[in-house]
Amino acid sequence: MKKILVGLSGGIDSSVTALILKEKGYDVVGVFMKVFEEKHREFIKNKNACYGPDEKDLKDIEKICEILGIPLYVFDLKNEYHEIVLNYFKKEYLSGRTPNPCVICNRFLKFDILLKKAFSSGIDFDLFATGHYAKVVYDVGRKRYILKKGIDKEKDQSYFLFLLTQEQLSKIIFPLGDYTKREVKEIAKEYNLPLIDKEESQDFIKGDRFFIFEGEKREGDILDKYGNFIGKHKGIIYYTIGQRKGLKIAKGKPLYVIGIDGKENKIIVGEEEDLYKKEIIAEDVNFISIEKLEEQMVVEAKIRYKHTPAKAIIKPIDDKKVKVIFEKPQRAPTPGQAVVFYKNDEVVGGGFISLIL
Repeated sequence: MKKILVGLSGGIDSSVTALILKEKGYDVVGVFMKVFEEKHREFIKNKNACYGPDEKDLKDIEKICEILGIPLYVFDLKNEYHEIVLNYFKKEYLSGRTPNPCVICNRFLKFDILLKKAFSSGIDFDLFATGHYAKVVYDVGRKRYILKKGIDKEKDQSYFLFLLTQEQLSKIIFPLGDYTKREVKEIAKEYNLPLIDKEESQDFIKGDRFFIFEGEKREGDILDKYGNFIGKHKGIIYYTIGQRKGLKIAKGKPLYVIGIDGKENKIIVGEEEDLYKKEIIAEDVNFISIEKLEEQMVVEAKIRYKHTPAKAIIKPIDDKKVKVIFEKPQRAPTPGQAVVFYKNDEVVGGGFISLIL
């Protein structure tokens, strides 16, 4: 019987994941990583945030494990989370880029350090499972593990997993990839799991993220696209490409953030038409369905999680950098955000937007 370690968060998805595997006869072990620091509690308004699992969440997880009859191990990864995720988050915003902390957390913490901690503590397991809506399959012909979209297109989370390596994918299963969110809720209800009315978890950047920027909120100039001064901003950390609200500028027509100059601490604004771009450069590219990009390829590309995949051509620049040429201009591609490439339901790979052409 295979032993499967399940990453639990206190939410419905990870709990139902453990239940499904238990019902299939696997030897299931729960694991929880603590990343929340008590000193930041007053700043975290969204208590169900990714950053904020606290003692209440742990109590919920303990109750779930008791219902399922599985053991639970808790690992303190607060220092690692701060060093890897929060420092990355802070550095990106201060440089004028918009970070994607979920991608970094998955690659370097949840599917790496957490598993190493579990293994070194003496937990013997065959596979690691989480409540992500995605799939991993092995393609014999290509001799590669392939990451695929989950069947629930509204909940598919493959976008956040593009940075995973072949070694990591070889040890992962995503049971919810074959379920819709509605079905998951029905399973929880059927087994009387105490999670039905719990709010969906949200990434901490949707709450009050700015406690990590203490002492670094510098006002600066807002310029139009021609370099003319038109106002002051309260700090570049409060803005992202495509943003309209919060500019507090009256010019007779809507203005949007079209550029952020982290070095000069300036915000550049323009009209909505200025947001549409056809070509971008992506760096730190990781490929999954192929070993490397040797020639141009037609794909569908997503420039943010809720972006509708758009037809594009990707061209290799070097081993870790590609040029993305969209068939039609896309609204507000944003430096720092992930661009993920798909072929049908397969993740070809992805990278981080570094330059808008």
